[in-house]
Order: sequence, then C-alpha cells, then structure tokens
Amino acid sequence: MSTLNRLASTELWPALPYDAWEDTLETLHRKIQVVGKVRLALSPPEPQWANVPLYLTARGLTTTPMESAGVIFQIDIDLIDHGVVIETTRGESRRLALKAQPVADFYVQLMAELGALGVRPEFRPVPDEIVDAIPFAQDTIHASYDPEWAHRFWRVLSQVDLVLKEHRARYRGRTTPVQFFWGSFDLALTRFSGRPAEPPPGAGLLMRRSEDAEQICAGFWPGSPSFPQAAFFSYTYPKPDGIEMAPIRPAGAGWDRVLGEFAYTYEDARAHASPRLAMLEFLESTYAAGARLRDWDPDLVAP
Repeated sequence: MSTLNRLASTELWPALPYDAWEDTLETLHRKIQVVGKVRLALSPPEPQWANVPLYLTARGLTTTPMESAGVIFQIDIDLIDHGVVIETTRGESRRLALKAQPVADFYVQLMAELGALGVRPEFRPVPDEIVDAIPFAQDTIHASYDPEWAHRFWRVLSQVDLVLKEHRARYRGRTTPVQFFWGSFDLALTRFSGRPAEPPPGAGLLMRRSEDAEQICAGFWPGSPSFPQAAFFSYTYPKPDGIEMAPIRPAGAGWDRVLGEFAYTYEDARAHASPRLAMLEFLESTYAAGARLRDWDPDLVAP
C-alpha cells in the first residue's frame, strides 16, 4: 500500500487502543445504558430483543420514536457535539451535555428532563451485562469523558455500520437490522436460518429470549477488561461441533478461547491493505463455517 493510501485508510479507520480511552468508555457505556433502558421500558417486546437496540445516525445513536402518556419522542446521542437530545413530535427539545460528569448526575438530569415532558419510564435502574454494576443513581465513580475518544469511537462505528449493511444485503433469509446493543456495547448483525433452537440449560431471561432461534451473529465491539482490544467477532448458535477448527479469513482471524467465538482484532483490520475487504472476508468466512456445519440452506445467500 502506498503511503498516501495508508494515510487515507488510517483516517477512515482511526486507532482505538482500549487502554487509551478505557475510563471514557466505561462512563459512556453506563450513560448510554440509561438511554437504552428508556427504550426498553417504552417499546413492546419483540423476538431476540429487537425492541432493545439503538441505531446509528449521521451524528451518533438514536432510540427511534417512542410513546409515553401520549408523548411521542426520541432520544439521540450526539457524538459530534457531545450531547443527549430529547425531541418530541410537539416540537419540544431538551439537551444534556455529555461531559466529565458522574453517571449519577447524568441519570438524575435525564430523568428530570423526561419528567418535565410528561415521560416517566419505569425500569430497573442498574446497568446490565456489567460486572459489579453500580445503580445509576449511586454511581459517582464513573465520571470520565474525553470528547476526542468518544468521537473517534463513533467514527469507527460509522464505518463498521456500512460494512455490516453490505454484508447484510446479500442475505435472503430473516436478518436483524444493523443495531447497537447498549448492554454488551457492540454493533451487530444477526442472520437466522428459519429454524428454532433451544436456549442453553439454566439460561436466564436474556439468553432465553435471544437464543431461541438458530443464528449466526457478527459485529464489532471496543473491548473489555477481559479482552482489552477492539475487535470484530462472530459466533454461531447453537455452536456446531468442531467449528473452532474451521479455516477463517483473513490472516490473523480465528477462534479465540477467551471469548469462545471467532475474533479479528481491529488493529489487524486497520493494517490490512483494505480494512473494508478484510472485514467482509471475516464476516463471509465465519458465516460460511457456521452455515456449513449447521447445514443451512446455501440459497439463503444471493450469489
């Protein structure tokens, strides 16, 4: 790759080292969970938690419109100007700053702004899918916010969103939209075979509703303490015997024992001559491995 092309590629796919923005990530994760819980509380339940995710916009993330006590509204998370915006169909608009501020303060302010509009969602005010979760109203620990890193994360999401949509386009079966799960904090797409599946023995509510259908899910997430690097992931459920040995592309991608699924680090993708093509290779090859071992209909993917 020429120096000019490499510079262009790194501009589109900026570095996102986990250690550099871990504190901002932890705070942002929890604040976005507050917004996500409002969507969960005010939307009718759908299979595989389809009523839960947020969706990308040209500026960040959105709940899409919801209704409460006759008020139709949506909440947008602006990762360019760094704010949370509540807008109603009556023309009202409220804005909270995303800044270095405890989660507890953000939670109280958001609930107050919603209440002033006549919106009073009821939900369990504790983060989900987080170890040692602190109730929102008590969380004075997570207060970091670096706008540059939050914006960089958004830039990466906006690129990944387009590639996932490209991958989705060829599938003739049922798929989810490309969606952002605020619990696991990942941008993901799931394809379904059309056959039911049994959730794992002893599964909790989250797993019982999400793993009752055969599926192959893939996406991107920024890392976690147990896997401190941004990466693309893919898994098949139910997990086929021997899938760990399946040949996966591109070079550097493969089965990760810590995650229990296929992974391809974001840094490896950035180093590729075409990060977009590398990501598509990962998506297509991991899908092919799962679909072959689960005997999915090959005609589900358009030529």
